[in-house]
Amino acid sequence: MTLCVRCGEALDMEGVRFAGQFPVEGLVCSPCRMVPPEFERAVAYAVYQDELREMIHLLKYERVRSVAKPLGRFLARAIEMLEGEAGGDLLVIAVPLFPSKERERGYNQAVLLADAALAELKRSRPEWKLTATHDVIRRVKDTRSQFELTPKGRRRNLQGAFAVSDRAALAGREVLLVDDIYTTGATARACAQVLRRAGAAKVWVATASRAQPEMIAAWDDSASRDAGSNVAAWDAG
Repeated sequence: MTLCVRCGEALDMEGVRFAGQFPVEGLVCSPCRMVPPEFERAVAYAVYQDELREMIHLLKYERVRSVAKPLGRFLARAIEMLEGEAGGDLLVIAVPLFPSKERERGYNQAVLLADAALAELKRSRPEWKLTATHDVIRRVKDTRSQFELTPKGRRRNLQGAFAVSDRAALAGREVLLVDDIYTTGATARACAQVLRRAGAAKVWVATASRAQPEMIAAWDDSASRDAGSNVAAWDAG
């Protein structure tokens, strides 16, 4: 059974089309297509595979901080894809980690990537005004890993997960939200929704990598094996 990458409902495959800014992001149902996206556009440097996948794994799980610099250069190349669309004066915000997870890891990998990308863009695009303001949004809910969940579970997992700490900083501003990987877009949409409600004029998304549909399908199949217990937990919450 094929599921909508946004709401997790079963799809009627007749007339269905790919969703979002990535032509291979995933399939979306007709009702979800009627809802405007929370962000303007999402860009990524490359597909999450091979050397890029290994580099991200080293940064996130092996604490090899030195790979943040080359990954940041990749992220900068992705951000450059927004030239001519996003404004030249952007607030750059990394997707936050829950405090206990950040303490355990020792850093937020998205912050390292964002800062490395900004350093690269200061050289390659000196006319751009990019200001890092990572503390504007906080993760206030200790969510499960998105890789463990079905599409519907990802959406429920992130409900109430983020909160804005400085609404004044966002008022009327364009925001560039950055992360290491774009899977189904659930995290990006959850953050963008909170940022827009707090006053951001527009939200753009840039990541170092993105998942392909077959990757998402494999993760979803794995998560579905425990779907019964997961659904019970989500409904109880």
